[in-house]
Amino acid sequence: MNILKLAFELFVIYMLYKLIFEFIIPVYNTTRQMKSKVNEMHKKMQEQQQAQNKNFSAPQQPTPSKKSTSEDYIEYEEVK
Repeated sequence: MNILKLAFELFVIYMLYKLIFEFIIPVYNTTRQMKSKVNEMHKKMQEQQQAQNKNFSAPQQPTPSKKSTSEDYIEYEEVK
């Protein structure tokens, strides 16, 4: 009976070892990597949004308008 109990305990220890080192630790590492990648992407998106906001908030200089001449005007007929 002692041998069966010892074999069962060793089997349980082996299964716990496999569970920890082949499942729990890899899942933990992958989760940590994904969090860091998502945070990095979030920071990049914020930087891009701030850059866009700066471009829109900068005062636009008026563009010089050309005086239209008769050559610039094109007549067209309305299509019904």
